[in-house]
Amino acid sequence: MPETLVLRTIDLRGRHLTRRDLLSVMPRPELGVGEALMVVEPIVADVRARGDEALRDLGERFDGVRPESIRVPAATNAAALAGLDPTVRAGLEEAIVRVRKVHTAQVPPEHTTVLADGATVRQRYIPVERVGLYAPGGLAVYPSSVIMNVVAAQAAGVGSIALASPPQREHAGLPHPTILAACALLGVDEVYAVGGAQAVAMFAYGTDSCQPVDVITGPGNVYVAAAKRLVQGVVGIDAEAGPTEIAVLADDTADPGHVALDLISQAEHDPLAASVLVTPSAALAAAVTAAVADLAPRTKHAERVAVALSGPQSAIVLVDDLEQGIAVVDAYGAEHLELICQGAAEIAERITSAGAIFVGPYSPVSLGDYMAGSNHVLPTGGTARFASALSVLSFLKSVQVIEYSRDALAELHERIVAVANDEDLPAHGEAISGRFPRSSEVEPG
Repeated sequence: MPETLVLRTIDLRGRHLTRRDLLSVMPRPELGVGEALMVVEPIVADVRARGDEALRDLGERFDGVRPESIRVPAATNAAALAGLDPTVRAGLEEAIVRVRKVHTAQVPPEHTTVLADGATVRQRYIPVERVGLYAPGGLAVYPSSVIMNVVAAQAAGVGSIALASPPQREHAGLPHPTILAACALLGVDEVYAVGGAQAVAMFAYGTDSCQPVDVITGPGNVYVAAAKRLVQGVVGIDAEAGPTEIAVLADDTADPGHVALDLISQAEHDPLAASVLVTPSAALAAAVTAAVADLAPRTKHAERVAVALSGPQSAIVLVDDLEQGIAVVDAYGAEHLELICQGAAEIAERITSAGAIFVGPYSPVSLGDYMAGSNHVLPTGGTARFASALSVLSFLKSVQVIEYSRDALAELHERIVAVANDEDLPAHGEAISGRFPRSSEVEPG
């Protein structure tokens, strides 16, 4: 680790940049999903061909342990819950209550639109039958991710829920006990000791132990994201969630110590994690730099934090004013966006691209990671420009139910035929006309 940790600076002051320019100058990890595809393609193919045996081999290769059983016995989950620290259990239970309340409220109501007498279109929302949920377990343990995935699926009404998390060498080839305890709290008994791209392949194609699913969700590293891209179309996915990221838009009203702590906390996830400060205040930038240099070496995962903060994906971005700062963070499309500046609530309404927006000095990303009630499975790598956070909608299919009476269809008869003929699809029009014989013809029946 370097003696003094200094985030690099990108100075955009005085530059009139288009959105395209901003997309090219903002920091990103060097390893992208495209490059990772070459690594995961043979893994996915191996699991598809050899099933459980491939999963055991890959567990031994990547996790340093060969699981005796791919599926975790339900009794093991219950034992993990019994041994869980009471304070941790209370925290997980509180998170479940808050996340469930938010996600239950997300379920859209069925509605019917009446277009004319006897002409209706009804919108139904139907949960998928079976989902595969992923909880990472590499550099950290994420029972919070179990909660985010499972509660959203349960609130949507999914009937069959399977969860995978990497086997741990120090836990006899089982997922971490806190992961298993969280599953027990949520009533999920189909749990697999499988990690990474191989878990995605297992869910997509199935094995002797695990039946294939309809949708795969859950955060993971860039290799998990690449595997999701590979199987998309075979199954639905939530998003290609790569390395985590935070952007903080702050002015000179922000506490530099708080900003530094938030940048460090995100860097704690992964050496590829991105921490970006966007500010019009050179004084704040200098103060945050000093605070990071002071605080980062003293955190538990100092080496990991130093690699992330000194990498090409992290930076302090200097802008002319908050107006330019808004354009910068909107183009960046951060997974997590903190607004610690004057008018933060009003600025939040102007942001169009962010996985989640944290407004004000007392709404840090760490709150959202655990107990805000929001979902922390969020789009990364700029995909917040077109993708959304995990929600009940990730597990629901929207189905239209169309019902027209004879008179309602007759009212549109001639217009449908005209449009069909204009498209040179006359049989489409005939499918309408055939229901309305000319008066000289005898109606059937």
